[in-house]
Amino acid sequence: MGKDNQPKHRQQSRDLKRRTARRAPFERVLIVCEGEKTEPQYIREIRRNYRLNTANVHVCSSALGTQPLQVVEYAEMLFRKGDRSKAIDLGAFDRVIVVFDRDDHASYHQALNKAEAMNGKLKNDIGERVPFQAIASVPCFELWLLLHFEDVHAPIHRDDVYERLKAYLPGYNKGQSGYWAATKAHLQVAIKRASTRAAANGAHNDHEPYTAMYDLVLRLIHLKD
Repeated sequence: MGKDNQPKHRQQSRDLKRRTARRAPFERVLIVCEGEKTEPQYIREIRRNYRLNTANVHVCSSALGTQPLQVVEYAEMLFRKGDRSKAIDLGAFDRVIVVFDRDDHASYHQALNKAEAMNGKLKNDIGERVPFQAIASVPCFELWLLLHFEDVHAPIHRDDVYERLKAYLPGYNKGQSGYWAATKAHLQVAIKRASTRAAANGAHNDHEPYTAMYDLVLRLIHLKD
């Protein structure tokens, strides 16, 4: 094959057109979670349920640590540099989402602030500015599951969330799978409860029940729309 002597800018333009032509017809989302098993498994179950391409919805845990700020930093690094071992090219997403809990994390508010600062700052492989979104829960992810069965109005410790959740999901244990299937029949009421709590309390509070998981779930459900 002969050498391609086209000017560099023409080659770059042609490569961009090829990448654009290969783009999936719906948004490419990178989701980085604090948890190693529960949250990623739950999200992957939704992905399978709605037949979302794994290339479009990439879910992984933070490789830098479980502190919220480390989750945000890892998501930024993964977007900027990519990771060949995970088949991720640099800038190959249209949205970045980080999932973490309030718990007792010292860096919780720093993580929220950094995610807000990163929103729209990064550009992807086709030159578009990328939303960078924090999906936080106060006190923990399990609040989202509990809201499928009962409303929570007052501050609650994560240990109490676990105990109350076990009344509806006997034997609940972090790291197990199947919780999307076990709760989805009550999804609409959970969305209503979570959105009400979110409007009243906001992510920056330290004690009042809050979770933005409803927003992430709705986004995944309607991603192909």
